[in-house]
Amino acid sequence: MTNDMISSAMKHCTLCPRQCGADRNTGHGFCGEGRTVRIARAALHNWEEPCISGTRGSGTVFFSGCVLRCVFCQNHEISHEGKGFPVTESELAECFSQLKAQGAHNINLVNPTHFVPQILAAIGLCGNIGIPFVYNSGGYEKPETLEMLRGRVSIFLPDLKYFSAELSGKYSSAADYYGRAMAAIEKMYDIAGKPVFDEDGIMQSGVIVRHLILPNCRRDSIALIEKLRERFAPDEIMVSLMSQYTPVYRAGEFKELSRRLSGFEYKTVVEALEKAGFEGFMQERGSADECFIPKFYDKPISDYT
Repeated sequence: MTNDMISSAMKHCTLCPRQCGADRNTGHGFCGEGRTVRIARAALHNWEEPCISGTRGSGTVFFSGCVLRCVFCQNHEISHEGKGFPVTESELAECFSQLKAQGAHNINLVNPTHFVPQILAAIGLCGNIGIPFVYNSGGYEKPETLEMLRGRVSIFLPDLKYFSAELSGKYSSAADYYGRAMAAIEKMYDIAGKPVFDEDGIMQSGVIVRHLILPNCRRDSIALIEKLRERFAPDEIMVSLMSQYTPVYRAGEFKELSRRLSGFEYKTVVEALEKAGFEGFMQERGSADECFIPKFYDKPISDYT
């Protein structure tokens, strides 16, 4: 991906389902970002699924901006409030290489949708880095953009947040979320195939669908699990059920979201997942705490030391 190709993609941006058409060479898209990549953290992370973090950590790079507007976003500092610092494609490639040198099992691209052309350029500059790239997103994707990742990204870690258009419109400003996300997951499976692990149990390719259970939304969660089972066989994808919901950012504006998950809500969704037969992960209830939210930066971390 050359500079000219990136500039062309940014000229009338349609990378995400918003298709806002903004000229990101001179301004900002719906995502809040322009042509220059901005990140807010690049570090080893030990709190992903065990097959992603392993024993040495996942090499996470958190990108600023977002194509969704989730009112409960735990990363709101970078997704909605503009925190982050600029990097060139060469500097991003150097981040990837440094994370590998630190022992990362993989390079974990967190919220990367709106910077796909720049990320592809950085991956190209790395050459054969020798560890998998993980595409870790909110699930609100275009299959055409995902297709650009074929041969470059081998692990997909998408959210599947909502089945109800009413909920997705209310909480994420994306009434079309479910259809978009399910089509995206189908494309991810087409690219990555069934889960593959190395001899240490570290994922090398495949799809793990994440679902964060929201308070007062257990029926929506169960509907999503049923829809996944209609589309995928249990051995085709994995499912990670998250109980970490914490009422941060604007969640307090919605009475139904202003508390943590109850044990009953979590138990009933877990039972639905077990019935569906998917292999995967179930998060410990104790993870619902703001202390698990990583620290983000507005300038390179080296400037703080």
